[in-house]
Amino acid sequence: MELEMQWDGNPSIILDIKTLLGVALPVQVKNIGFTGVFRLIFKPLVDEFPGFGAISYSLRQKKKLDFTLKVVGGDISAIPGLYDAIEGAIRDAVEDSITWPVRKVVSILPGDYSDLELKPVGILEVKLVQAKELTNKDIIGKSDPYAVVYIRPLRDRMKKSKTINNDLNPIWNEHFEFIVEDVSTQNLIVKVYDSEGLQSSELIGCAQLRLAELQPGKVKDVWLKLVKDLEIQRDNKNRGQVHLELLYCPFGMENSFTNPFAPNYSMTSLEKVLKNATNGIESNANENATTPKKKEVIIRGVLSVTVVSAEDLPATDFLGKSDPFVVLTLKKAETKNKTRVVNDSLNPVWNQTFDFVVEDGLHDMLIVEVWDHDTFGKDYMGRCILTLTRVILEGEYKERFELDGAKSGYLNLHLKWMPQPIFRDA
Repeated sequence: MELEMQWDGNPSIILDIKTLLGVALPVQVKNIGFTGVFRLIFKPLVDEFPGFGAISYSLRQKKKLDFTLKVVGGDISAIPGLYDAIEGAIRDAVEDSITWPVRKVVSILPGDYSDLELKPVGILEVKLVQAKELTNKDIIGKSDPYAVVYIRPLRDRMKKSKTINNDLNPIWNEHFEFIVEDVSTQNLIVKVYDSEGLQSSELIGCAQLRLAELQPGKVKDVWLKLVKDLEIQRDNKNRGQVHLELLYCPFGMENSFTNPFAPNYSMTSLEKVLKNATNGIESNANENATTPKKKEVIIRGVLSVTVVSAEDLPATDFLGKSDPFVVLTLKKAETKNKTRVVNDSLNPVWNQTFDFVVEDGLHDMLIVEVWDHDTFGKDYMGRCILTLTRVILEGEYKERFELDGAKSGYLNLHLKWMPQPIFRDA
């Protein structure tokens, strides 16, 4: 049952704020206004009165939360940043204690209702790859974009990318991990901002993806359109797109599929023996240690890329043709290869294979650019950017990729992976 509740009151709540200097600061919270939708769950259903064993309640949707803060006997604005810090802490407390999927369970009949409490159900692996065609928020130069990614808007659970200066098509290639608590109702949120240095950042756009759309154990590669507000459905302005790679791993299904980010991924028998022996030595040497060292997997191997062909490339020459060739770059290793030039063709066929030695497959990426060869230089035609997660998982695949930054054009590639995993201390 879902009920909309509106409450306006004037209670006097005094918070005892402890400062870094050890001085207690009394802060009054008053003039509280709240509007939201509460969800009531009557579960489990039983044969005896009143027909259910417990009630779970949660704030499913928080529409408005306003309040006034005042330092008792002083001015809260006299301490820079204090108001924002306290307000953020209060909103986080509401989010963490009662906002869905968090719920409070009230037992009506005697019994064990621990199964109704909130529990993690899986891990979401998120790779923030890139964005393209972002709106320029700067008058001079270009925006300096960074992204904030989260499932629940709690400050300790929100991940922030690095800032890419002066670029409307930034490449981040950053990996984040999130705890999933209710895959059927939770969303992944991405907000892209323009960094303004010491001033407040300006929102470029935001996007969300329902976790229910993800197939457990299968990598989902997706471009999300950025909008001004997630609550407003109609937004026709082009604010850009953000490129994500997602992998949902439910707990209890670890043997059903492979998670390449897991610390025991793809170990040989020898590596398992060596890792167990190393862990045994570490545990004996650190018997009093409470937190064991985390192992971060490094996926090392050889990536074989066959540039098969391209289709419907844009014409760059006066006679309506192009002389295309392809440049392949392994970003982190900075290794480059290029194909031969095919003259006077918008549908060139290369069938050339290149091998790359990859030292860290989960954090590297392949940039494939198409250029037009001219006597006195070259013209850029478009590109596609690939992470290596899919080829690591599947071992081999063929795909037709649309060229970014081009009016038209597709690139046909065949990728193959030959692994050699190693481990290091994170």
